[in-house]
Amino acid sequence: MLLPSEALKIRRLGQFIRNQRKGARLSLKAVSAVAGVSIPYLSQIERGLRKPSADILQAIAKGLRISAETLYVQAGILEDRPVPDVAAAIMADSAINERQKQALVQIYQAFREEAGRDAPKNTPKQPTAKRSTSSAGTRKKPVHRSPAVHTRREV
Repeated sequence: MLLPSEALKIRRLGQFIRNQRKGARLSLKAVSAVAGVSIPYLSQIERGLRKPSADILQAIAKGLRISAETLYVQAGILEDRPVPDVAAAIMADSAINERQKQALVQIYQAFREEAGRDAPKNTPKQPTAKRSTSSAGTRKKPVHRSPAVHTRREV
């Protein structure tokens, strides 16, 4: 039987996986196909009902197009490394001028703010474009014509 703290960790991992999947606008079917796990099993992981192995986490990470390390940290398999102070590193770089430093820090902060938002709630779905076809529902093939060679037959 799982300890309450371990069950909570598994639920949080599942919520994280679901948020990543929805943020990337991927269906359960799409992720399960790439990860090589069944849709019901992936759904159970997302709902915190199953504890995935490290191999399954690696496969799910591949399906979500994120690093396996990210999921290992969420699952408690790896320790979370401290985030480096990127802004301080930029400001300490003597190879670039102050204007460039400020621009880089602003761009970095904008990316961090964007990453912190809840993408599924804030981003409307984009319509998908359909391919145009002819009225018969099939594409017309181009006609290739070779130059005609006319010869006279003598009678």
